[in-house]
Amino acid sequence: MPDCLFCSVAAGSVTVHTVFETETSVGFLDHRPVFKGHVLVIPRAHIVTIEQLPAELVGPYFADVRSVAAAVEAGLDAGGSFVAINNKVSQSVPHLHTHVVPRTKGDGLRGFFWPRTKYASPDEAAQYAARISEALAR
Repeated sequence: MPDCLFCSVAAGSVTVHTVFETETSVGFLDHRPVFKGHVLVIPRAHIVTIEQLPAELVGPYFADVRSVAAAVEAGLDAGGSFVAINNKVSQSVPHLHTHVVPRTKGDGLRGFFWPRTKYASPDEAAQYAARISEALAR
């Protein structure tokens, strides 16, 4: 889809802090993270909602999401992670994407109110992406 931001990310024509790439998916840092290290996992194919995800991609896509969740926790020494999909409502980009947010006890996240933060610089974002990528490589 030429007008889809996430299709452009998957094609490599938009610069993002990529955490991983597989044949099925791309994972990259959210530019407005809930907490630093917040990753978005997208299918390479233009799929708008979870119900449109073809059955043959469900396993591979969620295996990638599972790997990213483990890497976010390991790479950032997080106590856990929050994994979520907005489906239609609150879906800021109409392309399926799964949020993987690092969590720590007492981090202040309550319910579905997601305050956003910013990286201090592109270098700081690159450092977070590298830590998660290194954990994926282990």
